[in-house]
Amino acid sequence: MSEQLTLTAETRDRAGKGASRELRNSGRVPAVVYGANQEPLSIHVEEKVLAKMLSTGHFMNSVVMIDAGGKTTRTLPKDVQFHPVTSRPVHVDFLRIGEHSKVTVNVPVRFTDEEESPGIKRGAVLNIVKHEIELVCDASEIADDIEVSLKGLDVGDSIHISNVTLPEGATPTITDRDFTIATIVAPSALKSDEGDTTVDGEGEEAAGDAE
Repeated sequence: MSEQLTLTAETRDRAGKGASRELRNSGRVPAVVYGANQEPLSIHVEEKVLAKMLSTGHFMNSVVMIDAGGKTTRTLPKDVQFHPVTSRPVHVDFLRIGEHSKVTVNVPVRFTDEEESPGIKRGAVLNIVKHEIELVCDASEIADDIEVSLKGLDVGDSIHISNVTLPEGATPTITDRDFTIATIVAPSALKSDEGDTTVDGEGEEAAGDAE
């Protein structure tokens, strides 16, 4: 389960580009907390602390407790804007949620057991179509990642969402098709030696998913 984070913040009264620039120059990042039929709350957080949380790779699918003005609010990060040149965070949006709210999150896919894949042993390549899967789940049960085993997979095999064990209670947002997560693709040398080709339609589906 994804870790619950706590982020100390301060409320801000001034709005506008000038006020935001001043905050950033002092090592702070403007942010807003919205949702739950309440007025948006303008805050700012310490950039160093935010950057450390972002570096974990799980910030966007972690519950973040915002501690501001003596009140703690349960939130889920929804958007982080970065400076186009420096890549420093310049603004964050947080959505208010309840302890067991149904939330939509993108959960990273982690592939395991490559050494037990006959195809990869023969020199095939893992073609990842979905690096993340968008799920609807309970806010208290957000997974760090989704583990997908490559055990037993050979050249031309595909992994679809129906082959993946999702966290309990979680469902994919895409429900109208059995979409592809990854394929085991033969490199050119292996194709030439054995006459292998990719499975019919998989390249087309992968392209569609990638869009």
